[in-house]
Amino acid sequence: MKNVTIKDIAKACGVGVSTVSRAINNQPDINPETKNQILKVIRESNYVPNNSARNLKRTESNAIAVLMKGMSNPLFHQMVDIFQREIQGKNYSFILQRVDYSEDEIEIAHQLIKEKKLKGIIFLGGYFSHSEDSLKEISVPFVLSTIVPNKRISPDIYSSVSVDDVTEAFKMVQHLLQYGYENIAIITAAKNEHSIGELRLQGYKKALKQNHIPVNEKLICYTEAGEDPYTMKNGYDMTKKLLESGEKFSAIFAIADMIAVGACKALAEAGLNIPEDVAVAGFDGLDMSYYYTPSITTIKQPVTEMAKETIRIIFNQIENEPCHEHKVFEAKLIVRESTRKKTGEAN
Repeated sequence: MKNVTIKDIAKACGVGVSTVSRAINNQPDINPETKNQILKVIRESNYVPNNSARNLKRTESNAIAVLMKGMSNPLFHQMVDIFQREIQGKNYSFILQRVDYSEDEIEIAHQLIKEKKLKGIIFLGGYFSHSEDSLKEISVPFVLSTIVPNKRISPDIYSSVSVDDVTEAFKMVQHLLQYGYENIAIITAAKNEHSIGELRLQGYKKALKQNHIPVNEKLICYTEAGEDPYTMKNGYDMTKKLLESGEKFSAIFAIADMIAVGACKALAEAGLNIPEDVAVAGFDGLDMSYYYTPSITTIKQPVTEMAKETIRIIFNQIENEPCHEHKVFEAKLIVRESTRKKTGEAN
């Protein structure tokens, strides 16, 4: 059978050789749709780039890749540091692959498996709306860390490490309600997006309904489709839109601390005091949530424990008989200056 060349890939995709090269090397100056199409053709044709072939012998024995989707989230950077230290400590090669918000991590995984002859993959962050069949096609052990796929996917085909996002978001909204806040807005991910944002939105709605408070759709601030929701800029922009809407609210629950910081900035610019005028709560437990003024009430995820458990599971699958595991950690509500119990409301 004729060996497939980079020219063959370019011809099949209707692009130039340089475009294929940029896709292979994950360079930013390429349309995401074009890149995904090129990677799909590469996977289907079993093409292996020459530079990878030269390094195949060196990388095939013990490489583990971390595919990080959510480059702006400091929580993931903390976990990556632990992954790198633990993986290299076991004399395995560590490969970090950053995945843009619009990219398909499954396609990238297939390409890395082919190029680097990986022994395992850790998928970190992002969302998994992929089909069960697509997960079954991954030919090496893998763990979904901080990710929970949709419920239609059998838990017998993957391993995962996470917190219960619904329960933890419920915990936060319940805290706000107990402190006397009722008109609670939420800044979440894009509408109809299968992600942790969707799960935290479910927890928000569950808390309201359990307390017999109608869900006000006007207080649900969805991120624009295709935008990374977990940024300070998004929190800032969404809060400004909420303020401009004129809808009454007494608190904001941001589904990530980064979003909460941006929300605080927008509220301050509008002349509102936190928490006297509006309370703000986040999620993740980042260091910045403590050092920001006012310090932000948050749900702290056990980052170190989650990262180490992810490593334990991936090595157990690589070195022993594959056995899928699902570890759900409990997070901790940390009450700080950005929320305060309301007093004298009945007077």
